[in-house]
Amino acid sequence: MIDPVILRENPDLIKRSQVARGDSTTLVDEALEADRERRSTITRFEELRAEQNLFGKQVAAAPKEQKKELVAQAQSLAARVKEAQQVANEADARFEELVRGIGNVIIDGVPAGGEDDFVTLRTVGEKPAFDFEPRDHLELGELLGAIDMTRGAKVSGARFYFLRGVGARLEIALMNMALDRALAAGFTPMITPTLVKPEIMQGTGFLGAHADEVYRIEGEDLYLTGTSEVALAGYHADEILDVTEPLRYAGWSTCYRKEAGSGGKDTRGIIRVHQFNKLEMFVHTLPDQAEAEHARLVQLQEDMLQDLGLSYRVIDTAAGDLGSSAARKFDIEAWVPTQDNYRELTSTSNCTTFQARRLDIRYRTESGKTAPVATLNGTLATTRWIVAILETHQQADGSVIVPEPLRAYLGGLAVLEPIAR
Repeated sequence: MIDPVILRENPDLIKRSQVARGDSTTLVDEALEADRERRSTITRFEELRAEQNLFGKQVAAAPKEQKKELVAQAQSLAARVKEAQQVANEADARFEELVRGIGNVIIDGVPAGGEDDFVTLRTVGEKPAFDFEPRDHLELGELLGAIDMTRGAKVSGARFYFLRGVGARLEIALMNMALDRALAAGFTPMITPTLVKPEIMQGTGFLGAHADEVYRIEGEDLYLTGTSEVALAGYHADEILDVTEPLRYAGWSTCYRKEAGSGGKDTRGIIRVHQFNKLEMFVHTLPDQAEAEHARLVQLQEDMLQDLGLSYRVIDTAAGDLGSSAARKFDIEAWVPTQDNYRELTSTSNCTTFQARRLDIRYRTESGKTAPVATLNGTLATTRWIVAILETHQQADGSVIVPEPLRAYLGGLAVLEPIAR
C-alpha cells in the first residue's frame, strides 16, 4: 500500500507513477477525496466520543433527581457516537479499497511502458555457438531420461512434467548450490508453507491484476503460493522488527501458477509450467538501505549464472510490467539457443514499504515511533534454469557438460550422458 502521507502531500508524484505504469490517475483523485472524507468522519467520531466522555462525568456528578433525564440524553448521545463510528469505519474501508488499487510508486529512473519497454543494463558472457544443429531442452531432456512431459500430462494434465534420473538430481543440485551461496551471504534457510491465508496473499499484492494466476483451495479459504516470497513476507506480519542488520531469508518451496492468459505460449517443455521449485531470497530492511540491498541481490544472482557458464542480460523492467508491489525490478534473462532469444531466469524486486504497510511490519525509529520496513525479493535458483543449462552446454551426441561448480553437488558427475538415442 502506498504511503497515505505521500498521497496527501504529493499526489502528482503518484500520478506520474500511475502514468508510467499505464494505470489510471483518476484512482488517485478518488483516493484523495476518500482520504479527506475518512479523516473528516474520524474527526467527527472523536469529537462526539470526547463529548460523550465529558457528559458521562457530568451524569456521574449530577444530583440524583437529575440523573434520569441526563441518562436519557446520554443514551441519545451514545447512539450518535455509534452511528458516527459506523460512518467512519465505512469511510475508512472505502479509502482502503481505493488506495489498495494504486500500484507502488516507482523509483526514479524506471522506464515507462509495458513488457517490451525494458532497458538493457548489461549483457554478460558469449552466446554459445555450435557446429551442429542444437537440440532444444525437451529433446535433450528426453535423451538424458531427465524430463518426461508425456507422463506428466497423463497424471496431471497440460504443463505438468516429471523430472527423473539426472533431471531430478540436476534440480536438487542447483537448489543446493544456491542454498550454500545464500548461507555464505548471511541468509537464514527456510522451508515455507505453500498454502497461505487470503490476508497474507493480499498483503503481498498477489490478489490484484494477476489474481487469475493464483490457485485457490475452494472451501478452505487458502491460496497456493507462486513463490515463497508470500510466506516470507507474512512471516513477520504484525510485528515490530530490529532491522539494524537486514533480516535475510532464503525460502525453498514448491510453487504453483495457473499461467492464465498464456494460452498456447511456451507449451513445449518446462519453461512455463504450473508447478516448479524455487529458492527465493527475501529481505526485511531499513527503507534507506533498500536500493543497496537490491544491488546485492542482483550480484548474487549474476554470480550464480556466471559460474554456471550462462550468457545473460540484466534488464530494468518497465513500469507497466512490474506488478503492483514492486517499485523497481531487475530481471536476468539467459540466452536460450534454440529460441534465439533471452528468457527470464531470475527477477529481483524492491518493494520499498508497500508490502510492509499492508502486513503491518514495522521497525522502531530513533524517535521511538514505528515505521514500515522495506521488503525485497529475488530468485536464486528455479526449475527453469535447467532449460538454459541443458541447451547451453549440450554436445553433438546429445550429452551435456556439467558446469564445474555444479559437479560437487552431483557427486562429481561431469557429463550427463544420453540413455536413449
